[in-house]
Amino acid sequence: MKRTSVTILIVLAAIGGVGGAFLEAGLTSGGRPILLPPLTLALALALIGGIVISLAVPIRRLTRGTAKGPIDPYYATRVLVLAKASALTGALIAGVGMGLTVYLFTRSIVPAGSIGPAIATIVGAGVLLAGGLIAEHMCTIPPSDDDDDDDSGRKVVRVRP
Repeated sequence: MKRTSVTILIVLAAIGGVGGAFLEAGLTSGGRPILLPPLTLALALALIGGIVISLAVPIRRLTRGTAKGPIDPYYATRVLVLAKASALTGALIAGVGMGLTVYLFTRSIVPAGSIGPAIATIVGAGVLLAGGLIAEHMCTIPPSDDDDDDDSGRKVVRVRP
């Protein structure tokens, strides 16, 4: 599995931002109240980011040689997929929070108490994004000295005289 690229994170944040701003504009133009994320969303996102990192700690210990017992490869795969999903979700939700914030700042009258939850959502999603990327990094295996692969993934044959 490849590492999560910065490009896909930026694209997801942009999609979330545009989607969040359009959602708020559509609700406002239809005469409905705008959606404000609750503060508990930000707390839950930050908590999930911390949990993802704590799940990757045993894998990090194993890859660095400080673990005493083996780790189930299915567990390691699940943690890696969870870390990648957390990073992607964090980018998307941070983009939605940014879209909500930009929309609120473009209004002539900002509803009282609406900026705080939107910014808290950005921060919570940022913690989830960072937790996913950190956990993904913790699940990587360091290269060994006896690898005979070059950068293209092909085997390199070494002939000794």
